[in-house]
Amino acid sequence: MPSVSKAQQKAMAIAEHEPSKLNKRNRGLLAMSHQQLHDFASGSEEGKPEHVKKEGALRRLARGLRAK
Repeated sequence: MPSVSKAQQKAMAIAEHEPSKLNKRNRGLLAMSHQQLHDFASGSEEGKPEHVKKEGALRRLARGLRAK
């Protein structure tokens, strides 16, 4: 599943390659598998918004991850 925004994509890439550089609020990303992080971090940033409101897309994303 690709990331929803540029900010999310960058956070996933940091979690995948340099986990020690993550912000404290993003430490939960370390619970994801390496493959999941890679899937989110890969892809083009073209056409993605810089940020997305928490209520909309991120809640749908969280529901999708819990379902798997």
